[in-house]
Amino acid sequence: MQVTRRKFFKICAGGMAGTSAAMLGLAPTEALAAPRSYKLLRATETRNTCTYCAVGCGMLMYSLGDHTRNTKGKLIHIEGDPDHPVSRGALCPKGAGALDYVNSPRRVRYPEVREAGSNEWKRISWHEAIQRIAKHMKADRDANFIEKNEQGTTVNRWMTTGFLAGSACSNETGILTQKWVRSLGIIFTDNQASI
Repeated sequence: MQVTRRKFFKICAGGMAGTSAAMLGLAPTEALAAPRSYKLLRATETRNTCTYCAVGCGMLMYSLGDHTRNTKGKLIHIEGDPDHPVSRGALCPKGAGALDYVNSPRRVRYPEVREAGSNEWKRISWHEAIQRIAKHMKADRDANFIEKNEQGTTVNRWMTTGFLAGSACSNETGILTQKWVRSLGIIFTDNQASI
């Protein structure tokens, strides 16, 4: 079919008249079925920083569920934050895959312990976990702390324990972590960012 200039204008005018009539309510409502709403319109948007390395990329996380009505929220979508100065909307595969980590049924949400000689993990409270860690650290430090070296110089070293710090912490948290670790005499400390 060959469309002349005159036919083209008639087609455009007819299309415009039809859409105008539909917008004015003169067309049947079945013809104006609304498109499906975008799935993120009902979601709550939360800005966060990715915790998987030291880069600190910005994330936009979308969840369904209303915390004000005491309903359990579920994370449904993660994307890079285009307004974030570090990543400008980009996420690496680890950051983009955080949705799967968070929603995984195998995700550990509570402290667990496996007693010596057992092959079963049992759930314990946070208070008990902190108490157990503190007890083990104290026992190891008391047994292996080096106050002076061979020359008699005070060194205050604890060589049998190491510490791994989180990479997504703020500068202030990092300084406090280092001060705490060094005050105990721990020499071997590293950051998640270099792993």
